[in-house]
Amino acid sequence: MFDYTGQNVVVVGGTSGINLHVAISFAQAGANVAVASRNADKVNSAVELLKQANPSGTHIGVSFDVRDENALAIGFATIAQTYGHIDVLVSGAAGNFPASAAKLSNNGFKSVIDIDLIGSFQVLKQAYPLLKRPKASIIQISAPQAYIAMPLQVHVCAAKAGVDMLTRTLALEWGIEGVRINSIVPGPIEGTEGFNRLAPSEALQQKVASSVPLQRNGQKQDIANAALFLASDMASYITGVVLPVDGGWSLGGASIAMTELGSLAAKHGL
Repeated sequence: MFDYTGQNVVVVGGTSGINLHVAISFAQAGANVAVASRNADKVNSAVELLKQANPSGTHIGVSFDVRDENALAIGFATIAQTYGHIDVLVSGAAGNFPASAAKLSNNGFKSVIDIDLIGSFQVLKQAYPLLKRPKASIIQISAPQAYIAMPLQVHVCAAKAGVDMLTRTLALEWGIEGVRINSIVPGPIEGTEGFNRLAPSEALQQKVASSVPLQRNGQKQDIANAALFLASDMASYITGVVLPVDGGWSLGGASIAMTELGSLAAKHGL
């Protein structure tokens, strides 16, 4: 449905889970794709998958920690040298671990803020000179914790709420340049590390699915499809949007499911 032939796409955090699937989907649509993450081995493996998805594209990988401003600058300099400009940036770096607020250390809280919120800002700031052109698109991969209170997730809730406001604010500031920026909020997506951590058993995952109005957990392709649409000309008048892709989970089922998971965690002393 979408043709990104000749376009340059950068996916930060694009070596695993949802973000890797998004990267591969853009490559399958014809794009040149660069992926970035901290783990060099994962970067190299992801690039090989991109080459399989689109052998004619120019695919590269760079390694950096989004908390390291100097490493980010070096990574984006490599991207600039390869592509010259960026058409689509997908910012998906994230950190998460379940922890009750009472037992969460200040360093643990700060670590997630540094990766999710400050890291996202630094990625967008470094990429902006390469994106500063009409029709450029930024997509942030957010999380339902941005607007749904969840037990064991106070650090993520605070960070992702900031990420979504970053999306809205930069849509105001950068729209005059023709740059669009939107957030995708995945619901419960099967086969992802985050989902497996919050619902570590098949029984819990089935309970989550039953709390979704569409009665299923999502697939990584559901998020990739949303990203392909938001970055396309079909969405050329859409910016500053925080889009749940969750089967209606955020309409109420999320709160029910998370309350049950929180009660279960409390029983086990988490």
